[in-house]
Amino acid sequence: MKNISNTYIINQDINLAEFISVVRNKVQIEFSQEFIDRVNKSRELVEQWVDEERIIYGVTIGFGANVTKTISKEDAKTLQLNIVRSHATSVGDRMTEEEVRGTMLMCILNLGRGYSGVRIETLERYKEFLNKNIISFAPKHGSVGYLSPEAHIALGVIGEGKIVDDKEIVESKDIFQRHGLSSYELSYKEGLALVSGTTSVTAMAAISLYDILNATKTADIISAMTLEVSKGTLRAFDERVMDVKNHKYQKDTATNIRNILKDSEIAKEFYDFRLQDALSVRCVPQLHGAAKKTIYDAKNTVENEMNSCADNPIIWSDCETSMAISSGNPDSSFIGLEMDSVCMAAAMIAKMSERRNNRLIDGNLSGNPWFLINNPGLNSGLMIPQYTQAGLLNEIKVLATPSVIDNIPTCGNQEDYVAMGYNSSLKAIEISKKLEYILAIELLSAYQSYQYLDPKLQKSSVTEKIFLEIQKKVPILEEDEYLYPYIEYIRELIHTNRILEIAENLVGELI
Repeated sequence: MKNISNTYIINQDINLAEFISVVRNKVQIEFSQEFIDRVNKSRELVEQWVDEERIIYGVTIGFGANVTKTISKEDAKTLQLNIVRSHATSVGDRMTEEEVRGTMLMCILNLGRGYSGVRIETLERYKEFLNKNIISFAPKHGSVGYLSPEAHIALGVIGEGKIVDDKEIVESKDIFQRHGLSSYELSYKEGLALVSGTTSVTAMAAISLYDILNATKTADIISAMTLEVSKGTLRAFDERVMDVKNHKYQKDTATNIRNILKDSEIAKEFYDFRLQDALSVRCVPQLHGAAKKTIYDAKNTVENEMNSCADNPIIWSDCETSMAISSGNPDSSFIGLEMDSVCMAAAMIAKMSERRNNRLIDGNLSGNPWFLINNPGLNSGLMIPQYTQAGLLNEIKVLATPSVIDNIPTCGNQEDYVAMGYNSSLKAIEISKKLEYILAIELLSAYQSYQYLDPKLQKSSVTEKIFLEIQKKVPILEEDEYLYPYIEYIRELIHTNRILEIAENLVGELI
């Protein structure tokens, strides 16, 4: 993928940051000539084989348990529409705009590898919907790995489904006139290709992974602020300590903390205040480092999946042979295993954050007024946000239970094993949001705690700038106030990477 004048030209591989730039930031996309040529090449073979009445799974024969049913050439196009209509059965809460955009982009990437036999016009249609930000209505519950959300999206694209228009759900044909679009007819193999593959699984994995990775880096910053304001010691982050344990991400995390606090007068003043701090403060490199390894391993796997063909069957052609090969590439095991692991890693980041926050608000542990309010009793201060953390953390623990260990056969036992990776990505989306809130509450407590330090001692450059950023919307509490807006504001600073941006502008990229 190349960047030309703020338009991404899709050619071969894409990375996570580029994916998010299209899905979240709505960067426009175009196709390279190489992309177009390989799509056209595989399409020519499909049309030739349909004319020759070859047996092709999901094209001239049925799919799933109907694999023994022959489909005539005359009915081959009807089959594709029937696939989309019959598979649009997911229910409940609808996919977010980002989740729909991500799934559509994954369809383009998956089918654009040149092994699917779809028409370039169909991928151009998906590209147009992305570039115009036309969002199909797609309920997101009830998938075992693919098919149903993708089918809802496809129905919206061809004019039989629904579109989300300014939060209203309307018939797609009502939106088409506004954008100069007409209904679209699917051809051989295209209905199957649009619902097949690990497209929604990978899209949700990518979105959640991006947010969890950045939240974890931000957790380094927040934990450094908690250490600073708690009169903690940097002794546990010494390079010599890190060198005797051979884990890269542990060392990188310790480096992050040292760099964030390198010019902190507070950290220098209290270096010898305690021999050692509680585990939630001194084990940040060990826990955050372990989580980062899991997250970066997942990032590598997700990017591999983005740049794969997960269709079935694939259209293979080389100088010797050309054939349609049925297989199991839509299986979601790679994504499922990784995202289950990422969910557990995020749970560990969250549980340590909650414990650090508890130390900040506990008067016996912090030496500050209980719940960081000067008149406790009459005022609750920051007592109840820790309850919110506890509730969110409990939800995360439930969601961190692995999905891929379960198996419920489908399709008349033709699909007798199901990876269930979709649920792994679905859980990760929810966990990413809850993690940001848990970190926001810790940051709120750290921010309130600075009032109890000697004002003559300078914060680090990073923590001072973050303090000032929070101060734009959050006051130092003198008495009880409505806290919800403050938590939302700080969470937004985390979600938009503003906290991370402030730190990296001063100390360089965090790992």
